[in-house]
Amino acid sequence: MPESKSRKKATYTPPPSKAAAPKPLPRWFLPVSLGLMILGLLWLVVTYLSPGAAYPVPGIGQWNLAVGFTIIIVGFGMLTRWR
Repeated sequence: MPESKSRKKATYTPPPSKAAAPKPLPRWFLPVSLGLMILGLLWLVVTYLSPGAAYPVPGIGQWNLAVGFTIIIVGFGMLTRWR
């Protein structure tokens, strides 16, 4: 029985990597993110301890809780980008 002609195929070579290594974050990034989380926690503590949620910003009442949680969420969001 005759043999078929073998195909001459080059071995697989992956394409060159064009993705550069991610740049390191600035030195202030981690302290700022942790500082925001601590600030948000302090904001919530002051809100809970003040009568009628009058402080830290008088006049917005229970929205002080939303401000405190927003500050914490921003700090946590920064930590997800930390390398």
